Amino acid sequence: VHCRLSKEFSSASSTTTVGTVTSRVTRNGDAVVEKDLLNHEDLAGDRGMIDDIFDETYREKEGPKPPMRYVWRNIILMSLLHLGGIFGLTLIPSAKIQTLAWAILCFLVSALGITAGSHRLWSHRSYKATLPLRIFLTIANSMAFQNDIYEWVRDHRVHHKFSETDADPHNAMRGFFFSHIGWLLVRKHPDVIEKGQKLDLSDIKADKVVMFQRRYYKPSVVLLCFTLPTAVPWYFWDESIVISFFIPAILRYTIGLNATWLVNSAAHMFGNRPYDQHINPRENPLVSLGALGEGFHNYHHTFPYDYSTSEFGWRFNITTAFIDLMCLLGLASDRKKVSKEVILARKMRTGDGSHKSG
Repeated sequence: VHCRLSKEFSSASSTTTVGTVTSRVTRNGDAVVEKDLLNHEDLAGDRGMIDDIFDETYREKEGPKPPMRYVWRNIILMSLLHLGGIFGLTLIPSAKIQTLAWAILCFLVSALGITAGSHRLWSHRSYKATLPLRIFLTIANSMAFQNDIYEWVRDHRVHHKFSETDADPHNAMRGFFFSHIGWLLVRKHPDVIEKGQKLDLSDIKADKVVMFQRRYYKPSVVLLCFTLPTAVPWYFWDESIVISFFIPAILRYTIGLNATWLVNSAAHMFGNRPYDQHINPRENPLVSLGALGEGFHNYHHTFPYDYSTSEFGWRFNITTAFIDLMCLLGLASDRKKVSKEVILARKMRTGDGSHKSG
């Protein structure tokens, strides 16, 4: 089976293979620093998109912020969901072992729909997937129920391009609660909407699997996020319908959401910054455990085009192991990876020095 890593990318700290380095002043959150920048087209390589690279030209509008407008439907639904999740926790001692195993399997599959699917494949184009793998990841993504792939990708690319500004959907500068769940309970800042509409999402629109999911998203969620996880334990091993619904469906879904949200909140606030101390995202191994490898966030925002989102391979990174397995099976290819030399050079130039302690 032909399975290879694509050419190693150069970072903004190197002049090898990728392009000319320039020096420019950039702003990320409250930090204003001078950074070396490569031509964006060179840095994007052959991914076919550049909209996940931080836009240093963006400036927040002066004057008062727009008033916060609550989305009461979301507030009520999220409150009920978390109450249901708490009830599901109380049912765990009464559940059959098969039901708990099924809930864990549903969690892993749905999480991969986000991490390997809407994040690393579609948002960052960090590897290529065959049609069967794209179909599987789309099914898993609907099981995760975190907006359809098209909308997820749009919001995530805006997050990277305008990280920690008013145009960031879950701007961590607005606090832990906002970046975790609060951003879903209020109307988006006008800059988020404006910048999201200007992104080039032609690559996503051209993917027929993604657009099929978008067209039938609501029924796919009903079937894959709630009906299937409930029906299997009830039908195959006579689990009670209450336990079947509240553990594999509601509790699993609630945990999955919060695991993803911790990447937006905790991984932007707690941890070290060995690659770039001038940006907010951090390295958080605990978040990586829950989010299947997505907690190496300082690395990810420094090198968003790396398929592994980490320099450490499979360590705390089930998603990387999954993508490598898919590549071995011939279902994935062209994984983008940053060279060790480039990573070390970036640590030395912009890191906080924490890498020296191991």
